[in-house]
This record gives sequence, structure tokens and C-alpha cells, in this order.
Amino acid sequence: MSVQPNTEQAQGEGLAGRDDAGFSEVGPLGPPYPIDARINEAGRLEVGGCDLVEIARTHGTPAYVFAENDLRARARAAVAAFGPQTAVLFASKAFPCTAAYRLMAAEGVYCDVASGGELHLALKGGFASERILMHGNNKTPAELQQAIDARIGHIVIDSFDEIERLSEMLPADGPRTLIRVAPGLKPSTHAYIQTGQTDSKFGIPLSQVEQALKKAPNFAGLHCHLGSQFFDVDIFRAAAEVLAGFGAKCEVVNVGGGFGIPYLEHDHPPRIAEYAGTIRDAVAEHFGADTRIMVEPGRWLVGNAGVTIYTIGTVKEIPGVRRYVAVDGGMSDNIRPMLYQAEYTATIADRAAAKPASDVRVVGMHCESGDVILPEVLLQDPAVGDTLAVPATGAYGHAMASNYNGVTRPPVIFCADGAARVVVRRETHDDLARRDVE
Repeated sequence: MSVQPNTEQAQGEGLAGRDDAGFSEVGPLGPPYPIDARINEAGRLEVGGCDLVEIARTHGTPAYVFAENDLRARARAAVAAFGPQTAVLFASKAFPCTAAYRLMAAEGVYCDVASGGELHLALKGGFASERILMHGNNKTPAELQQAIDARIGHIVIDSFDEIERLSEMLPADGPRTLIRVAPGLKPSTHAYIQTGQTDSKFGIPLSQVEQALKKAPNFAGLHCHLGSQFFDVDIFRAAAEVLAGFGAKCEVVNVGGGFGIPYLEHDHPPRIAEYAGTIRDAVAEHFGADTRIMVEPGRWLVGNAGVTIYTIGTVKEIPGVRRYVAVDGGMSDNIRPMLYQAEYTATIADRAAAKPASDVRVVGMHCESGDVILPEVLLQDPAVGDTLAVPATGAYGHAMASNYNGVTRPPVIFCADGAARVVVRRETHDDLARRDVE
């Protein structure tokens, strides 16, 4: 791949192609890099004004590097695009890090959590409890009680079992509830991240929603979520129409999210203003202009802000077959290629200005043949010791990281205006045994 500057974009602050919220979703290097990523005078890749090769030397690899200004800009753009009638929720499962919670809370974003652990982190990270919504298809009684005790804003009901539990547990002045509907809609995305179809573990089937409406305690509105990483804005019109078909009086309507982001250079998802305009119009048409809206942009807020850096340890040539480039991470820090066949691009941060000419397969260090980060990518003559940068890893990398093969989980580093700060430290080998009981 190449990270040559996009000639359609101006350099520096005067970026072209701004949307209605006054925010350019694509920086000088184009998708999928952070908006402030650039090639510096030494020909190296920079994020947040920080040289990634120097970050690797100082903090080690693998490491998750985030452009802090990108995170802030996206939060502000989403809030501005949707307007005051909409609660924009940070889907914290994408990046459960207290520094991220703190940043999103400061920018006026709401938060959704999917477990007691995420709720604990959201509160620790500074979210006001009334700005938190709890998801989950099998919330335990303990988690429900935790949400009630914390006096969060909303709980999303996912089943009749949950209706029964909440009917016994929920005080009249407790959290409001939304009924999650399985709308029978199937957007074009990977099967594992589709959630709105009829055959789904999530939500209440259409045929049972009216019964749920009669029983749900503290009812405030309806919710649906169709999945993740899709580019079709019109699917939200269909979702609003389905929800409106029940004739329920809703204080709030949550149409979910799943807004797509660019993972590759040729990915061009709709702008945030397109998602916002379509959703606002659809809810106003079917529920009235005064209905409060909730949306869950998901990875859109964090995905393109993150770049994972690795050190190349081995370059192996199999004559007549392929060239393997092995790095010091892999499926323990990014499981998405193995789970969803997720596609990424990459560059050699040391020579980002050079033209890529080597067609290689980038693999991880783990004892699995399937530990493949990029099945095929063009790189700038990769060599042992080089720093490899994989963009668009801000969502679900840190969240899904594991200790497979006894590998310690990477640090999270925020970069802004040339300064780097560690917000999650790298694990140590002692951490691996910290929970063991002798």
C-alpha cells in the first residue's frame, strides 16, 4: 500500500471535503489513517505529531497508538451533526479504556455498556450515571441491580425473562427501559456482525413485541440494532418504519448504529452528516419531530483514530510461493481478521514515503496457522527491525486482546500535538499470574 498524501486533500489545517459538521473525516493521507496522520520530513509516519518509529523505540511493540485529537474531533462532529435532540452513545465495547470514557464524557457523548464491568469503567471514567444505557442479551440479576443502584438512564430489555426480573427489581423512579426489537432486517455486512435479522440472539421477535409492550416496566421507547460496519444509510428508514408499526408512544427511539468506517484505501462510507440526516428525518416522519433520538455510532468514534504498531522479526521467503513477514503480535492484539476475515492495510513506518513494491503476507507470532493479520499487502521492502503500522485498529483491538501463548497485552498510547502519554500500561509477565491462587 502507499501512504502518499491524497492530492485531493490540502495539507495541514485547511483540509478539503468537510461535511456539514465542519469536520473532515479523511486527513491528508486519506482513509483509513487518523485525520492528523502525516509523513514527516524524515519520511516516517506520524500520528498526533509523534513519530511512530520513535514511539516503538520508547514504548516497545506491539502498541495501540491513538490520535487523541481525532477522537475528540469525531465526538464533536457526531454531536454537532445529530443536534441537541439526539443522544450520541459511545459504544464502549469498542474501546473500554478509562481515558477514552473520560474523553467522550467531556465531549458531551453518552455511553452504552454491555456488562457490569463496562458499567464500572464508564462510571470510573467520569460518565454521569443518567447518561449511561445498558445493553446485553443475558444481563445477570447482579448486573441489573448494579445498573439500578447506579441510577443509570436506561436499560435495554432483550427478553421476557428480563421483563420478569425487572418487574420485580425496578423501582418506579429507577432507570427507564427500552424494548429491543429484532426488526427482521438484514443489512449487507459480515454474518457475525449482523444483529437485526429474525434469527438472532438479540431482541424480541416482531410477533411478540406487542406482548412485551404490555408488560415492560418503566417503558420509555423502542430500540433496534441492525449490526456493524455497513454503508447503507437507507436501512435506518426501514428500521424506523418497523418500529413505528407498533403504534407505541415513545419518549425516545434508538435506531442503533453500526456506521461504517474505512479499513482500506478504497472504502468510502457515508459521511456522518448523511447518517444523521437520514436518521433524524426517518424518526421525525414516523414518530414526530419532538421524539428524542438515540444513536450508537459504534466504531465510527474510535476506529480510525487508532494505529497498531509492531516490530518485524522475521522475513521468510518460500521460493515460488510467497514471502512471509512475521511481527511481534498478531491474534492476541487483533483477533478480527480471524473472527470476521476483517481486512486491513499497512505501511512500513520507517519508510512511509517510499513506494511499496513487495507483495507479502503479514503474520503474527502465535502458534496458529490462522494467525494472519494481512493475507496480502504491498509494503516498502520490509526488513527485520522495521516498524509496521496497521491503521484503523482503534475499535475492538484493545477490547478483544488476550494473553494467548502467554503474551502480555499491549499498552495504549494517546498522542496529541507531538506529545505521547501512556493511558494503559503494557502488562508484565507477573501480571499473567496475578490472579492465580496457590
